[in-house]
Amino acid sequence: MVKKFLSGNEAFAEGIRLASPQVISAYPITPQTIVVERLSEMVEDGSLTSEFIHVESEHSALSCAIGASAVGARAFTATSSQGLLYMAECLYYASGGRYPIVMMNANRSVALPWNIYGDQRDSISQLDSGWIQAYAENAQESLDLALMSWYIAENPKVSTPFMVNLDGFILTHTYETVDIPTKKQADAFLPAYITEHKLDVEQPKNAAFSAGPDYNYIFKYKEHEGLLAAREVIVEAESRFKRIIGRKYTGLIDPYKTEDAEYILITLGTISGLCREVCDKLREQGKKVGVLRLRYLRPFPNEEIAKVVQHAKAIGVLEKDISFGNEGTVYTNVNSALKKYGVSAVSYNFIGGLGGSDISIQDIEMIYKKIESGTQSVQFIGIEVNDK
Repeated sequence: MVKKFLSGNEAFAEGIRLASPQVISAYPITPQTIVVERLSEMVEDGSLTSEFIHVESEHSALSCAIGASAVGARAFTATSSQGLLYMAECLYYASGGRYPIVMMNANRSVALPWNIYGDQRDSISQLDSGWIQAYAENAQESLDLALMSWYIAENPKVSTPFMVNLDGFILTHTYETVDIPTKKQADAFLPAYITEHKLDVEQPKNAAFSAGPDYNYIFKYKEHEGLLAAREVIVEAESRFKRIIGRKYTGLIDPYKTEDAEYILITLGTISGLCREVCDKLREQGKKVGVLRLRYLRPFPNEEIAKVVQHAKAIGVLEKDISFGNEGTVYTNVNSALKKYGVSAVSYNFIGGLGGSDISIQDIEMIYKKIESGTQSVQFIGIEVNDK
């Protein structure tokens, strides 16, 4: 194990190096660019043996990865924001084809107005595209997810592409101390990718074909089953990771001081750390509060959320996303989980961080107060009209 001081982008690139992808398709976009820059340097200096392909657009980047995966290669690409939206057509080809591509997305606001700073509207807008989606909190988790994502995506029961999301600038460009596994450890954790479901002139197979009404829905159901199967494989991957590399993760969710909590704040990504700090402060004041971080949005942790919050009086969902004309998409998903499992806790939605706007300690303290006292069901942090 080697210790280095790395940004989230650099840590993720180290994880990809350890996974030894055979093809990397690269196109730059802020704040993702550093990932593919570092990988190009690794290919150049020989520390990574891979075909590094410069493409002309994000659409081409994912198209290239699909082609590589279709012939049985381990393929990687990365993007952000408008680039992810430009890939949108290809996202469905990758998931429908059951190609276990790994892609890093640097979460960034989408236009207009033009903005390069971080919120999560880009990836959350693509929840229905059939990809596994994980959200890292720090650089260490970013590196580890880069490795674990391959293990999960390539499992035959899953065979589904995997999008790892890192908060733009807050995580991608912030430096932290990171423990890097040895190549020997990485190889022991992640077996080589071998699949029979590939284009092969010796054993010809049909792929990317048309399917009419009689069969199309069956393929979609199988795709759905693959994502659901990822729940079990995520647990398996984390158990294996703990045994071989020594770090422990907590599955689809990451609860903090929720066992006796009356008021729980649900969130995802880097803001979770600040929420835990405020939680500790309020605990010292005698408040029974907790934090529930969502590590995955697909597959969605319905049962896990319901179990954690079943005895809470009220919950709040803090997210950097809005489904215009309705509410936050994470809030919609959480409420569905509460309804499905008969949880009676009152729920509130707090929208913040759009376009990289700051969410402060004071904001989170205010959120906890409003969860306890009651408030409007959906409100934007810092926009006073919501408090009138």
